[in-house]
Amino acid sequence: MNYPYSSPAVAAFIVIPAILAALFLWAIIVSWRRSGADDAATSRAALVAGLVTFAWMAITWTAARSGFLREWDRRPPPFAFLVLGIVGLSALIAFSSVGQRLARFVPLWALVAVQAFRLPLELAMHAMSERGIMPGVMSYSGRNFDIVTGSSAIVVALLTAAGLAGRKLVMAWNVVGLLLLTNVVIVAILATPAIRYFGDQQLNVWVTYPPFVWLPAVLVLAALAGHLVIFRAVSASAGRDRP
Repeated sequence: MNYPYSSPAVAAFIVIPAILAALFLWAIIVSWRRSGADDAATSRAALVAGLVTFAWMAITWTAARSGFLREWDRRPPPFAFLVLGIVGLSALIAFSSVGQRLARFVPLWALVAVQAFRLPLELAMHAMSERGIMPGVMSYSGRNFDIVTGSSAIVVALLTAAGLAGRKLVMAWNVVGLLLLTNVVIVAILATPAIRYFGDQQLNVWVTYPPFVWLPAVLVLAALAGHLVIFRAVSASAGRDRP
């Protein structure tokens, strides 16, 4: 698979994950400080989060580069463990004390705004589809409608920040965004060589190569964890408003 890293569409799969990793560390620092943690505790939290993030990105990159994720004859295939890891880490982030602090101390509009990364991501994915690297079924010209989430995140975040939107709009948007994310993940899994639901001309193997492995390993993880944290944030704000 030949593709120049200097191409903007390819570089997007490196730049966007790096930005999300930086935003995650920023959110950890902000939420710890706003929770009343001292500088030492905040530094420790940021250090642990940074090390875990770097380790996960390095491990998944190495697994893709070595060809391990492309061993589809194994049962179960190694790609299945990547999927389980993504779901597990997303749940760990969202339902641990980390998710609790993020939901409580990071502004709701900011949690929504982060999901806007899916707009440039979808544009980059469409470019990969046009080059024949990604199966068309995973593009917005196929069965992937996640560009709606990325586009609407900007509008919902602005309305929320301006006080023109409440919890109901954010909750409705979050439910739709999670459903659209689930849809494209299911499409991607069905298109793998282990299932071949869409035929041999629509095989999803590109995400087992670097840097595209960070699409599921980082970007899907960030989107899923973000939706779960938003659910916690909306629930927490509703609880604070009750007498």
